[in-house]
Amino acid sequence: MKLIPERFKHQGLFITLFLFTVLVVVTVSATITWQTLRMAEQFFIERFSITNSKVMNQVKDSFESFNYSVVVASNNLLQSHSIKSILTEEHSNYEQMSAYFNLGQQMNRIQSIVDTHEVSILITGINGITYSTDRTYWPITDEELKASHITIRTYQEPKKLMYHFDYRSSITGYTEDNRFIVASRALREPISGEIYGAMYFAIQEKELKRFYSNYTSPGNDVFLLDAAGTIVSSSDTGLIGQTDEDLLSYTREIRNSGEPYILADFNGKEQILLMDYLPSYDMYLFNVIDKETAFGDIIDNKEIVMISVLITLVALLVVFFASRRMTTALSVLAKQISSTSKHDFQQYVDVAGTYETRKIGYAINSMLDELHNYVDQLMITQKEKRNAELAALQQQINPHFLYNTLTSIKFMVLQGSKEEATETIHALISLLQNTIGNISETVTVEQEVENLKNYVLINQKRYGDRIKVNYFVAPDCSEHPIPKLILQPFMENSFFHAFNHKQEGYVNVLIWRDGERLLCEVADNGDGMELDASGLPDPKRKQQMFSGIGVQNVHQRIQLIYGEEYGVNIDSEPGEGTTVRITLPFNQ
Repeated sequence: MKLIPERFKHQGLFITLFLFTVLVVVTVSATITWQTLRMAEQFFIERFSITNSKVMNQVKDSFESFNYSVVVASNNLLQSHSIKSILTEEHSNYEQMSAYFNLGQQMNRIQSIVDTHEVSILITGINGITYSTDRTYWPITDEELKASHITIRTYQEPKKLMYHFDYRSSITGYTEDNRFIVASRALREPISGEIYGAMYFAIQEKELKRFYSNYTSPGNDVFLLDAAGTIVSSSDTGLIGQTDEDLLSYTREIRNSGEPYILADFNGKEQILLMDYLPSYDMYLFNVIDKETAFGDIIDNKEIVMISVLITLVALLVVFFASRRMTTALSVLAKQISSTSKHDFQQYVDVAGTYETRKIGYAINSMLDELHNYVDQLMITQKEKRNAELAALQQQINPHFLYNTLTSIKFMVLQGSKEEATETIHALISLLQNTIGNISETVTVEQEVENLKNYVLINQKRYGDRIKVNYFVAPDCSEHPIPKLILQPFMENSFFHAFNHKQEGYVNVLIWRDGERLLCEVADNGDGMELDASGLPDPKRKQQMFSGIGVQNVHQRIQLIYGEEYGVNIDSEPGEGTTVRITLPFNQ
């Protein structure tokens, strides 16, 4: 009994529309859910960024306030003629003591300008005088200061007040008491430009951290980054002193985006990055907020997704019950198709159901018929290939060749030519190993040529050196694999059929690469021969001595293995000689 009436045979489009409705419902639901989550997240990020931008402005004001006090103090130092004279003139011991006293009075007055912060001021003069308001606060020696990157940069740009990160090593290790931010400026005569010393304002990083520590929390960190990418201060103390190329690249990205923030990966998490440039410091102030920590509790993603899933399920249930009866035949067909492989593709599907389903059934059964025909043809081809390969392996050696070779060895021994006999035996052993002992169907070019040399050596010991053999093998081809015994039949023909009229000659064996092909040539200057219409010798001609696998078998074997574009091509002219070219693929 048919589940779908005959009158519905043209209603396949109706079923398609229902399936399309399912797709539309799921797509719309997923799109609305994603858009809702994205808009909610975007809304909170923008509100959050506005709030944090105000916080960043307050932090920036704290930094600028500190910089202002340093600027005022540095200007006072530059304007003090007493300090200039002390740092430039030569003093006796008594005068030097008086100079240090006066210098201390002047420095105490200037120190009061930055008293709101715990800062150590140090000045040096060209006459060697150095004075610090608190030498233990910033424990740097005169030698270290003179050679430090801070002093070098200060004298390179004497007009600027510059900030530097400095780490002082100690027996206590890398602690917050050893990290400093140092503001430096050259003591310079404003009119002549003559430099007579340098000033340094050192503040511990932990003191600088007070500018923003009240605004940080877990998942909400502040980073102060210099122009070289070094983190000079941060609420994440483990990163201070490290160079972070990612943060440095984000400065350009934020500037180019035109937005006050960006979303980016930092420290393995998706973060919200706000950045402000501090021109007085030539540094970047970053506020890095962990997005999951900041918004994890504000937006209930699970609840929104669950509501969306519930609505989608209700819509899908309606679609399911409406289309179930019309999809039964298609479901049965799908089950039969899926079980076809379990029966070796011998079981045909039932042709039933809607008009479209029956058409699919006919197509599947027709495809199975084609598949059976293809498999039958493939099996026949494979059988022929294996038969050809078996014939190749079964015809590897001729008993007459073996008998004649052993007879020649016996005569060599009787004549006292033991060295020649030994050499011939070794060649015969290697030849037998490569033809009988080696069960592999492929060998390297080097092994095939070595086997050919053994064969040539045996024949030259038996018949003399009237036929010379030369070998030319390109170095990049020696390790390339080729079918075994594809050169020997042509060398055999050259020895026993190419010089019946000519008394002597040569045979050249050449192997080289031409693009994606490997070319092997056996060329002689012998008698030449007549070729049949296919360009190959007559396969019915009887071969004597070591017949090998035969010229025709070599050609057929190569085409069975590699395809019809490869094989054997023979060019021969009576009285001129014969050139045999074997074309194989060159695989890297």
